[in-house]
Amino acid sequence: MTTQSVVPVLVAGATGRQGGATARALIAAGIPVRALVRDPATDRAKAVEALGAELITGDLDDPGSLRRAAEGARAVFSVQMPDMDGRGFDGEVAQAVNLIEGARAAGVPQFVHTSVSGAGQHVSWVKDQWAWMEPYYSAKAGIQDRVREAGFTHWTLIKPGFFMENFLPSARIMFPRGVEGGLVTLLKPATRLSLVAVADIGTAAAAAIAGPERLDRVELELAGDFLSMTDIAATLSRALGVELTAPDMTGEEATAAGMPDMGFAQACINEEPQPARPGFAKDLGLPLTTFERWARDQLRGDGQQGTSSGDLSAADAPREGTRESG
Repeated sequence: MTTQSVVPVLVAGATGRQGGATARALIAAGIPVRALVRDPATDRAKAVEALGAELITGDLDDPGSLRRAAEGARAVFSVQMPDMDGRGFDGEVAQAVNLIEGARAAGVPQFVHTSVSGAGQHVSWVKDQWAWMEPYYSAKAGIQDRVREAGFTHWTLIKPGFFMENFLPSARIMFPRGVEGGLVTLLKPATRLSLVAVADIGTAAAAAIAGPERLDRVELELAGDFLSMTDIAATLSRALGVELTAPDMTGEEATAAGMPDMGFAQACINEEPQPARPGFAKDLGLPLTTFERWARDQLRGDGQQGTSSGDLSAADAPREGTRESG
């Protein structure tokens, strides 16, 4: 056993989707995890601890706690979401800066951050009817800049596409009326999505940490599949045992059917597809989950698998003045 193999990784957001997936992937690879939690007594924190992670109390708004949490870590996994009940996107950036500076002060050599597909390439299209999404993408791009400029020996940016988990019926994102009510979305039938399983985010992050030079300074636009809504509906039909079609809805129709506010942000993909593609990860030798496999494994034909808890799905910017999902 090498000395490096017993040095922990500090994982932010370990009780959420992306951080949780990263914690599980690291533990599966035999890499110790130090999970940053605000309250170690919560059920979600205890669930992470039960996986084999060490819990350490800290808060992304408390720089001192982050420096202490990062002491002795070999790497930091970073994820933040906007605070829609307070500082919004400014709060997201502030928390990211706190974590970056805490890691640097503690002498952590590696930083792996998860962002969103297209952040940094958004300037040409986030305007006119999509101008309200500019703060969301600018916050993500600004954090990316901070990571690049921080001076870490090794760093990686993971930029995931559209979460497959959005299609979990229990999440009530694409199925707000349940499976029997069909898909509800402003995405057009021919629109193709850069789909990513949350587990693949964890796999990519763990690969970067296990071999720091392998994905050093890589900005990975991550997707496991690239399918039209028509093909997605067909895949869901097979997995759920219910005939589903890709709808062509107006905003009024989708809102009346219960579409959450994030659905308005998803609609931009009709005009500006996310740049994440499966080929990028394949070229790096990273395993990927196809949507067919994900649906078969996660839905199991009953339409009730999964949970809506965790961080906001990639590409689902909350509409101005609304709260993120989960």
